[in-house]
Amino acid sequence: MEADPVWESVSARVLPAMDSVVKVFCVHTEPNFSLPWQRKRQYSSSSSGFVIGGRRVLTNAHSVEHYTQVKLKKRGSDTKYLATVLAIGTECDIAMLTVDDDEFWEGMSPVDFGDLPTLQDAVTVVGYPIGGDTISVTSGVVSRIEILSYVHGSTELLGLQIDAAINSGNSGGPAFNDKGNCVGIAFQSLKHEDVENIGYVIPTPVIMHFIQDYEKNGGYTGFPILGVEWQKMENPDLRMAMGMRPDQKGVRIRRIDPTAPESKVLKPSDVILSFDGVDIANDGTVPFRHGERIGFSYLISQKYTGDNAVIKVLRNSDVFKFDVKLGSHRRLIPAHSKGKPPSYYIIAGFVFTTVSVPYLRSEYGKDYEYEAPVKLLDKLLHSMPQSPDEQLVVVSQVLVADINIGYEEIVNTQVLAFNGKPVKNLKSLATMVESCDDEYLKFDLDYDQIVVLRMKTAKAATLDILATHCIPSAMSDDLKS
Repeated sequence: MEADPVWESVSARVLPAMDSVVKVFCVHTEPNFSLPWQRKRQYSSSSSGFVIGGRRVLTNAHSVEHYTQVKLKKRGSDTKYLATVLAIGTECDIAMLTVDDDEFWEGMSPVDFGDLPTLQDAVTVVGYPIGGDTISVTSGVVSRIEILSYVHGSTELLGLQIDAAINSGNSGGPAFNDKGNCVGIAFQSLKHEDVENIGYVIPTPVIMHFIQDYEKNGGYTGFPILGVEWQKMENPDLRMAMGMRPDQKGVRIRRIDPTAPESKVLKPSDVILSFDGVDIANDGTVPFRHGERIGFSYLISQKYTGDNAVIKVLRNSDVFKFDVKLGSHRRLIPAHSKGKPPSYYIIAGFVFTTVSVPYLRSEYGKDYEYEAPVKLLDKLLHSMPQSPDEQLVVVSQVLVADINIGYEEIVNTQVLAFNGKPVKNLKSLATMVESCDDEYLKFDLDYDQIVVLRMKTAKAATLDILATHCIPSAMSDDLKS
């Protein structure tokens, strides 16, 4: 039987590049967000990575999240080499590693990056998925190119959808085109009863953004975002009422993040007509390559944090042009702890902490979007921070003791004020309580509850409670400074 000549030529070109694919072993120690003074039990994982220029290795951010140790193994070698993590890009789910041992780099050639593929281009995903120890190759074609939701970073960036299976352990491995150039990094797959074999790949523009960001700034600064929420303007009556001419297209600003730099120039109900000279359609899309369209957030994510962009808006039938400095987005409830341990403060058995998505996941499981209290979910989905250092402070739990009798049932309730002063973040709460010399400590909580404790007895009881629960300190290190 004749071998298929097309496949032969593809594999001949991909094979040399396969030697630059490595297996990544990582030991993770996650913080315990529900008991913030300790960490969870460590666990190990394995995934894939590949060598790029400058003695560096790329893999996925989720492969080395909360790492305590990372080791790499070359193809056909029995040695594991210790790796150093240089940068973790949470939003784009890419991490950069390096290895100090010169032996690791012997005979390793970096992969060459190719351009963004077109639909129906053949791609080959190489990596070390579950089901065996040796390298595995799956091939498929590019079936879609669009703005995808990146599960790990909870962001929206350009992504490729391919019909090759991406299994656990494949992530971090490269996707090659038929010329043997790397066109992306495998990173997530769609698990759903109605679909089969849908894998997602981080494309070269996003990878190059990460690498250049690291080289330019000496670290990862992230992807900028326009801090606005907008509405489509597909209804002709709406466009007419907003004073748009028939030839004008754009999207209406619903509201603006007050901490974003653009809040100084843009106003609600402005119509964004163009971004950096590219006209935005009424459904919020812009032209992309030949005959395709893509969401205009793609234009923003191609810039770097701190870059300037020209935004053309229509306000009361007049056109204005603004030069806006782009910043990265800060949510009131952050999607990630970015590797930092959680903050906490304890007084009289009341454990105060800040709300983040990992905290909600720790408290309510993976279905936290259904299980968590409605008030917290509303803030997660709709609230914007009013100042750059604002945090959502809650009473996480009450460690029961004689002093806090009757308050035992308070759990995950927001703290609004202390002794009449609003609580902006955990640091301000801890400072106010520590320096308080009134007779009573009075906390105003959500749902119009109040907690009142005598100051002297509360501070005295704290030490006993810490000892009972083997808690080393009444506050996390970041609040002590």
